[in-house]
Order: sequence, then C-alpha cells, then structure tokens
Amino acid sequence: MTPTNPNHHDPAADSPTAGTLAGRREWTAMGVLMLPLLLVSMDISVLYFAIPSIGADLEPSGTQQLWIFDIYGFVLAGLLMTMGALGDRFGRRRLLLAGAAAFGAASLVAAYADSAETLIAARAVLGLGGATLMPSTMALLRTMFTDPGQRAKAIGLWSGVMTGGIALGSVLSGVLVQYFWWGSVFLVNLPAMAMLLVLGPLLLPESRSPEPGRFDLLSVPLSLAAVLPVVYGLKEIPTDGWNVRYVVSVTVGLLFGALFVHRQRTAASPLIPPALLRARGFSPALVLNLISSFAMLGSAFFTTQYLQSVLGRSALEAALWSLLPSVLIGVAAPVSAGLVQRGVDRAYVVSGGFVVAAAGYGLLALAGTGSLWLVLAGAGVLASGIVTVMSQVTDLAMGAAPVERAGTASSLMETGAELGGALGMAMLGAIGTALYRHGVGPEAPEAARQTLGGALAVADGMPGAAGAAVRAAARGAFVDGMRGAAVAGALLLLAAAPLAVRTLRTAERTAPPREPAGPERPAGGTRTGATGHDALAPDKAP
Repeated sequence: MTPTNPNHHDPAADSPTAGTLAGRREWTAMGVLMLPLLLVSMDISVLYFAIPSIGADLEPSGTQQLWIFDIYGFVLAGLLMTMGALGDRFGRRRLLLAGAAAFGAASLVAAYADSAETLIAARAVLGLGGATLMPSTMALLRTMFTDPGQRAKAIGLWSGVMTGGIALGSVLSGVLVQYFWWGSVFLVNLPAMAMLLVLGPLLLPESRSPEPGRFDLLSVPLSLAAVLPVVYGLKEIPTDGWNVRYVVSVTVGLLFGALFVHRQRTAASPLIPPALLRARGFSPALVLNLISSFAMLGSAFFTTQYLQSVLGRSALEAALWSLLPSVLIGVAAPVSAGLVQRGVDRAYVVSGGFVVAAAGYGLLALAGTGSLWLVLAGAGVLASGIVTVMSQVTDLAMGAAPVERAGTASSLMETGAELGGALGMAMLGAIGTALYRHGVGPEAPEAARQTLGGALAVADGMPGAAGAAVRAAARGAFVDGMRGAAVAGALLLLAAAPLAVRTLRTAERTAPPREPAGPERPAGGTRTGATGHDALAPDKAP
C-alpha cells in the first residue's frame, strides 16, 4: 500500500463521500454558485440597451464603442482554458473567490467610468473575472455532487441558468436604463458577488489536483493567440462579410491553434492533457456541445433582428418577447435528466434533442414577415432541444473527466461553446446575408443591399410609396435569408442526431473496465476517480 503523505491534499476530502447523496449544504452552496453564473452570462448581453446612453455620456469613437461591447466576450473566451487549468492546480474555490472579487471591483469601476478607455479596461477585467467564475462553478459542482443522478440535475440547472442569463441580460439592461442610468447595469453585480465572497468560504469545498505538475506558461499565450483571432474573425464576418482582414484573423488563429496542440502533445506538464480528450465520451461530448452552440447562437442572429426590424418592435419590446422561449428552456434540462435516470439511453436522449432542435429550425423556415408567434415557437422549440443536448453532453464530459481535471474539462467545454457560437453566427449569418442581398436585388441602393438596418434607414429618407416599397422588399429578403439559414441549421442538426447515437454508444461499448473503488492509490500515480471511472495519470514535473 502506498504510504500516506501528511502534506497530500485529496480533492475529494472536503466533498461528499464518493457516490453518496449530497445534502442541504451542497444544494444551498449550488444556489450561491448560480447567482454569479447568472450575472456572468447576463454580462454578455447586458449592454444591448445601454450602448446609446453610454455613447451620449462618454462619446466613444466607433472603434471604442465596438470594444466596449466586444472586449468582455473576447477576454472571456481567450482565458477560459488558462483559468480552468489554474483552478485545478491552485484550488477552484480560491480561484472562484478571486474572480468574484475582481468581477465586483471591475463592475464598480465600470458603473462610474468617466471615459471610454476606463470602461473598456473595466470590461476587460470583467471578462477575466468571468473566465475564472464559469469553469470554477462547474468544477465545484463536479466535486460536490458525486452521485450521477444528482450531478445530472445540478448540471441541468447550470445549463439552464447559463442559457437563460443571456436572454435576461438584455431585458434587465432595458429596464435599468429606462428608469436609472447606464451604470446601474453593472451595479447589480455587486450584491451577488458580495454574497459569494461571504458564503463561499463557509459552504463551498476547496478542491484541486493532488499532483498538478509544473504550470506551462508558454501554453497561455499560445491559447490566447489561438482562440482570440478565431473568435474575433468569426464574430465580425456576419456584419461585414468575408473581409480579407477577418479571413486572415481566423487563419492566424488556426495556425496558433496547431502550435498550441503541438505544445500540449510534447510538454511534460501541458495545460490541456491529451489523455483528457481520450477519456470515455469526452471528445464526442465536446464536438456535440460545439454543434449545439453553433445552432443556438446562429438562430439568435436572426430572431433578434426579426423581432425589431421586421416586426418593428422597440428594443425593449423585442427583449421582453424573447423571454417567452426561455420558459421551455427551464423544462428541457430536468426532463432530459429524468429520462436518463429512468433508463433511457443517453445517446437517444441527445439524438432526440437534436431532432427537436431541428424541428424548431423547421418552424423558423415557415415564417413570414408577420409570424410573431411562429418565430417565438420556433425559437422556444429550438432552445429546448439545444439545452437538452448541452445538459446531457456536459454531464457526460464532467462524469468522464477525473475530479482532479474538472476545471480543465469545464473550460474546454465552454471554450468549444464559444467557438461553436461564433462559427454559427458566421456561417448561418453568411447564408442569410447572401440570400438577403440576392432578394433585395442589384437595383437597390448600396446601403440597402448591405443590411436590413441600412435598408430601413434608406427607406425612412424616401418619399411615401418609394420608401414603403424598399422597406417591404428588404423585410421580405431578410425573411428569405432567415428561412435559408434555418434550412441549413435544420440539416446540420438532423445530421448530428445519428452522429450522437453512433459516437456516444461507441464510447459506452469501448469504456475501459472499472477498477474497484477504494482508498488505495496504486503505484505509478494512477488514481481511481470518485465516480469509479479510470482517472488520468497525473502529469509529472520535468
């Protein structure tokens, strides 16, 4: 038997016994974790209605305004993998509390920013804080909920809160800006972060990898150089088209991505251990999660514009209407978790989620220029199918990953979701834009041919009948583009359904035999995980 090291910290030591049911303490702790998670997801969209007020107050340039809006998401996406690995090495609770402190302080600075430069810097720190909070919350759930059924419920709630927060952020922004000033959209973060800082040390277990190895500093800039140019290029393509600058940005990111992968394969203690990707079911879950994010954000590109520019709703009205599909989101994850617990094969639940989501795209493909309820129904059905997939593949990935790599596993899933969302907006947005320009026709004014917003602006400056004709043609062309993108999205999701069955069932058949659970740590460093799965061999420092 391996001798006991008195200085050794077992990440499961502060959590429930392996496989036992979590109690009131763990569920209360989860409630504390959900508040910052909700705010982090809300901050992605919380500036939708605040930007005009910020522009009037701080007078940013056009470039500065873009950075005020985008810097949060870019920093968040770029640092997820780094922060997940840091949590595994130095403690997930410690990183979570540090991130909460940074997020709260940056929120206070952003609320009272007196210049565009200050607000941009504060939004960047908010992105850094968000990058620590997201993987840490998931990793702590993995530590606290060792029973597979309870873990599935917890991860389902996590997925629902994450998805619903993005929709809620824009509504909250509209309400606060209407009755207060734009800085109030940041001040709402402070109570939740203060609660986390007070209750976190009391309720949350500390956990980290017992033998993390040396932290690979070179992998940090390589991961940033790989993720940021790809996300930037893909997010800008739907707006400005296939500009050579964005194509070059994506290409540069992919080249650095190849260097990052090479580094992970050759480093003695890599940021992302290759063995994690070989864990049972992890890689299929990563790919399926990326596809689901592709479909979710690809549809949002059209539905938000449809509500405002096609139906003519105000921004706040559009945001309030967009909350209706969220009702189905709250039902989807618990239902899917219940099906799996009742013995339905997870592969078929995930596949069914893709089929349901494809049906949602099918409803969008039937929409006309006045189909409010059809579009809302399509968005709701699509979202419920996607959340079903996301909750199940996230549970699969976190169950496959050993506890000591929970932060790294969570950060990989979230980075894949960021890339999938950006890719969905780029590809489906490009299809919709091409069909829109074809539908408007070459005889339309140049501004009208670029975007629906440009066409409506041109129509407002034209006399009655002529303006009405341009407005009607542009709205019809946009709906044609949305239909074409919806058909493409539906086909992708229908193709993903059998892919899910094949890959997930193959992963189950090729699962390695489980070792007997017990306190012993076999020689050579291999560790039996808390759920009984084979764990990854810890990386050794050179």
